[in-house]
Amino acid sequence: MSRITLALALLLAGCAAKAPAPTAFRTAGDPIWSAAAFQPALAAGTWRQVADFRASGSCAAGAVEITPVAGGVQLRGTLCLAGKSETVSGTAPLVGPGRLRVMGEDWWVVWVDEGYRTLAIATPSGRFGIILDRSSIPADRLNAAREIFDFNGYRTDVLTAL
Repeated sequence: MSRITLALALLLAGCAAKAPAPTAFRTAGDPIWSAAAFQPALAAGTWRQVADFRASGSCAAGAVEITPVAGGVQLRGTLCLAGKSETVSGTAPLVGPGRLRVMGEDWWVVWVDEGYRTLAIATPSGRFGIILDRSSIPADRLNAAREIFDFNGYRTDVLTAL
């Protein structure tokens, strides 16, 4: 291949449109852990979204109904995930302790308070993180969830209370 042909090929490759990089709210390679003691039966009920990670976008806080089923949970609702409203529906099997597969994506319960009033859910990819609560979340539980996200490598400067 001649130098001119090679130079033209490299020039054209540099002009090709590049897909935008996905937003990641956690540092790649940082360790992340899930709440091994998570019990789906105790999570039954309606959960309101009280905080999420977002760099841009705007959507209202969502809610999700959790119903325990054999081997996982049934989810039904709409959540604001990384600034985009997404419908969540279907069975989410348990794929590990505190780990669910939701519509092909791993969602990890990284923290649940002792009374099962607050859930902190993260993705190992860092695509989103959310805090769900059964009612309005008090400052102490919001701060506890924020610390758990920080411990798991999330950029808590973009955690937005809703």
